[in-house]
Amino acid sequence: MPLIAHSNLPSFDRLKSEGEIVLSKARANHQVIRELHIGLLNMMPDAALEATERQFFRLIGHSNQIAQFYLHPFTLPSIKRSEKGQKHVDKYYQNFDNIKALGLDALIITGAHMEQADLKKAPFYEELMDVIDWSYKHVTSTLCSCLATHALMEFRYQQKRQAMENKCWGVFKHQIVNRSHPLMSGVNTSFNVPHSRFNEITAEQFKTAGVEILVSSGIGAHLCVSEDLLRIVFFQGHPEYDTISLLKEYKREIISYLSKSRDDYPTFPQHYLNEQNKAILNEYKTKLIAREFTISDFPEGLICKTLDNTWHDATQQIISNWIGCVYQVTHEEVGKPFMDGIDPNDPLKLK
Repeated sequence: MPLIAHSNLPSFDRLKSEGEIVLSKARANHQVIRELHIGLLNMMPDAALEATERQFFRLIGHSNQIAQFYLHPFTLPSIKRSEKGQKHVDKYYQNFDNIKALGLDALIITGAHMEQADLKKAPFYEELMDVIDWSYKHVTSTLCSCLATHALMEFRYQQKRQAMENKCWGVFKHQIVNRSHPLMSGVNTSFNVPHSRFNEITAEQFKTAGVEILVSSGIGAHLCVSEDLLRIVFFQGHPEYDTISLLKEYKREIISYLSKSRDDYPTFPQHYLNEQNKAILNEYKTKLIAREFTISDFPEGLICKTLDNTWHDATQQIISNWIGCVYQVTHEEVGKPFMDGIDPNDPLKLK
């Protein structure tokens, strides 16, 4: 079902140019279809701000549920942004007070760039906790990505994330642990997921908190759900990433190296680049260090053509299942549990 362009957010025009179905509000008003209002708390840094909008908007827009989707992006004032980034936020984003007054059927909270393990040192910690607390009481389901998962696990379950010895960065094979959960309907039993993080909540921590692990791998748990089945959905990876997201991140790490923000030249994301890509990038590194090349010579266009995406289809199905569950709870299926064992008087709680 379509996304509704209820504002002048540039991402709507970008998605239309890519072939996505995006209706104007005037056209949407002629359709007798139920609405779903989904908030997007976008905490990503400026370099990924608009890309993150489009990633989640695409996933929601491709959902096969019978609804019109109104996406409401907002962010946290304490996140420092460039003049360009702040201008985008001021012009196109809502503030949290508006969001609370509007009300939401579901909420997505993105990750954020913060390498240190102690989340309480983040300038946005208190504001994020306010959003999490409000969402738990007023939103049918909240889907968390990466740092948001870590923050919610600390805030609601007293499970603090742990620093990893090395950055977990790349594309990793995952396996479904519970195939009967409604979020796993129609999903391949094995699929890949991109990760980019310095910290983790371990499988043991999720289990201690009573949070069920649905998808796991050799690098730990990825997709988990709260004990009340749907109210909180945890992604520890970044399944929303585009095919080129890790390549762009690798380029940003090179820029950090050149600006001396980091001491070492970045290593490759794991299981992401083929041998030819690595050879091209190693040659680029040699010439860059020798000052024969600059960052403008980065071979992004050449490498983009050969990258594989081995996670999108599984992610799309999971998001579609999530939207379906939210729709059932908030609309026509209330009182008709979507899974045996759910209390019909409160579809978000187990009997």
